[in-house]
Amino acid sequence: MSDYMFMLESHLSAAQNRAVSEVQAAGARANVNLFLAGGAIRDMLGGFLIRDLDFTVEGNALKLAKAVAEKGHAKVVDMDDHRRSAHLLFPGGVTAEIAMARQERYPKIGDRPVITPATIQEDLRSRDFTINAIALSLNHASLGLLLDPTNGQADLEHKELRAVHSRVLYDDPARILRLIRLRVRFSHTIEERTQQQYENARLEELEKLIPARKLFEELVQTAAEANPGAVLQAFGEEKLLGLFLPSGDDQKLNHAGFSRLLKARNLIPPGFDLPVNNLALFLCLLTEKLAPKEKVTFAKATSARKAELDLVPKLEAESRKLERVMKSAKLNKASQVYLVLSKTPGEQMLHLYLTSGQRVVQDRIRNYLQKYIMAAQEITDRQVAAMGAEPGTPKFTKLKEETILARLDGRLKKPPAPAAEEVPTAPPPPLKGQPAVSHARGR
Repeated sequence: MSDYMFMLESHLSAAQNRAVSEVQAAGARANVNLFLAGGAIRDMLGGFLIRDLDFTVEGNALKLAKAVAEKGHAKVVDMDDHRRSAHLLFPGGVTAEIAMARQERYPKIGDRPVITPATIQEDLRSRDFTINAIALSLNHASLGLLLDPTNGQADLEHKELRAVHSRVLYDDPARILRLIRLRVRFSHTIEERTQQQYENARLEELEKLIPARKLFEELVQTAAEANPGAVLQAFGEEKLLGLFLPSGDDQKLNHAGFSRLLKARNLIPPGFDLPVNNLALFLCLLTEKLAPKEKVTFAKATSARKAELDLVPKLEAESRKLERVMKSAKLNKASQVYLVLSKTPGEQMLHLYLTSGQRVVQDRIRNYLQKYIMAAQEITDRQVAAMGAEPGTPKFTKLKEETILARLDGRLKKPPAPAAEEVPTAPPPPLKGQPAVSHARGR
C-alpha cells in the first residue's frame, strides 16, 4: 500500500472507506481508469475533514454510477447528462460524485460550458484552483499514484490559493464566491496574479453574470462550512451579499445566530457522527431577519426550489414539538434525555439549542452532547457481545441500549469489563474542519 493510500484510509470514516471500496471495485469490473480527485484529496493532504468523495473516471461515468448502485448499497440521487456526472448517497450519509474526466470550454462569460471527454491530466489542468486540481489513482497498476500537474500540493503547504489558468473567474464567475469561501475556510492568502484576476473580474462586475441557480449552489456549500457566518461576513466585506440578500444589507444577517451556531457545533464530541441537514439550519438563520417580501426576493435571486424553501418552516415546526418534549418535568433522568435526543435529527437539536429560551432545554441538550454521548461510547460492541448477545441481532441491539441506559442512570457504575484480548485505545485526534450536493468541481 502506498503512503497516500494509507493516508487516505486514515482520513476517511469507516462508511467513507466502504464507499471508496465499492466504487473502486465497480471501476475494476468495468475496466476503466478511476481516480479520487478534487476536494477529497485537497482535504486529505491539508489535514482537513473530508466531506465529500469526488471520483473522476476516464470513460462512461453515468454507466459506472448505475453499476455502483446496482451492485452495492448506494442510491443515485441526481444525474447531470450535460457534464456526465452523477451524485450518489451511500449508507451512513456518505455523499459522492462520479464524473467523466472532461474539459470545459465557455463560449461566453458565465455561459453553459461545452463539454468534451478528456484524460485525467487534461481534466485537472482545466479546473479552478490548483489545490482542487490533484487526484489519486485507484487503479490496480498505479494504485496510490498522486497526480498534481499544477503543483497544488505546494500551494497547500504555502497556504496559497492560485488559479489554474488566467480565465478561471471569467469562464465561471461563480468561482468568485468560491474563492472567498475557500480563503475563509483554509485561512489561505490569494496568490498575486489570482488576486489581480479577481480585482479585474470585480471591476467588470462579472459577479452579476452568475446564474441564479449557481448562487444557490454556492450557498449550499457555504451551509456545510464549519463557520458559515464567517463566510457570509467575508461576502459582506467584498460587497457580494447583494447577489442574494435584498440591497446587500449586512444588517439583515443574523450574526449573533451564526456565532451561536459555531459554539453549538463545538459542543459535538470530536469523532462523533451527528447527521445534520446543514442547508435547513443555514436557511433558517439566513432568512430569519428577512421580511416576507424580502424572502420572495431571495428565492427569486437564487432560484431556490419550493422543497428547499420549505425546509425552514418544517424545521421550525419540528423544533417547537421537540421543545415541548424537552422541557417536560417527566424527562427527569439522563437515560430519558438520551433516548429522545439520540433519535432526533441533528439540525432539530441544534436549532432548538439556538432558539429556545428555556434554560432546562438548553442544559439537557448540552448534557447530551458533552456527557451522555461520551458515557454511551464507553459501551462497546465487543463488551456487549461478551454478555452473550450475537452482534447484528435484535437481542444485541436491545442489550446494548439497556446497558447504555443503565450506565447513564448510575445503575451500572462501570462499563462491562472488556474481553481479555481487547486493548482500549485512545480516540483519534480530531481533524481540522467540519461538516450538500453541487455540480461544481472543487468544493
